[in-house]
Amino acid sequence: MARPTNKEELLQAAEQSYDKMVALLKTLPESALTQTFTFDVEKEKQAHWQRDKNLRDVLIHLYEWHKLLLTWVETNQKGEAKPFLKAGYNWRNYGEMNIEFWQKHQSTTYEEAFELVQTTHQKVMDLAEQFSNDELFEKGVFPWVGGTTLGSYFVSATASHYEWALKKIRKFKKSLAN
Repeated sequence: MARPTNKEELLQAAEQSYDKMVALLKTLPESALTQTFTFDVEKEKQAHWQRDKNLRDVLIHLYEWHKLLLTWVETNQKGEAKPFLKAGYNWRNYGEMNIEFWQKHQSTTYEEAFELVQTTHQKVMDLAEQFSNDELFEKGVFPWVGGTTLGSYFVSATASHYEWALKKIRKFKKSLAN
């Protein structure tokens, strides 16, 4: 699916990818939901393959990025300047922030993580609905967004992240069959 370039495509892509992810999770045996990943990550170069050890970790990653988006938009809409990433992080070191999220949730259960991501997914979708197509996909509408569009942040926190999660979940499911 091509990256969304308007509100309708954003909402559709986010819901479709989210629904695919939830449907895939429901195909897994209950025993796998809390199991450590069984696939080989040695060939994978991105840090997240080493970081995420199970489905909970993947869901918590989605949840925390939803929270980043929600807080960023809501705070800036109130007129309080706030960067997207947590204080102390930038786009060069945000991997460390992801590790912080991972560490924070090591006692979170799979069930809790699933509920959290369900809740924040709906909040993100509700928030996206509040903006017009131009507000989401025209540059310069909101000075706090910088040189891109607000919609690109929504796409990244939803459809793109869900597709990332789907890859991991599919890889895990395939490893269960071996």
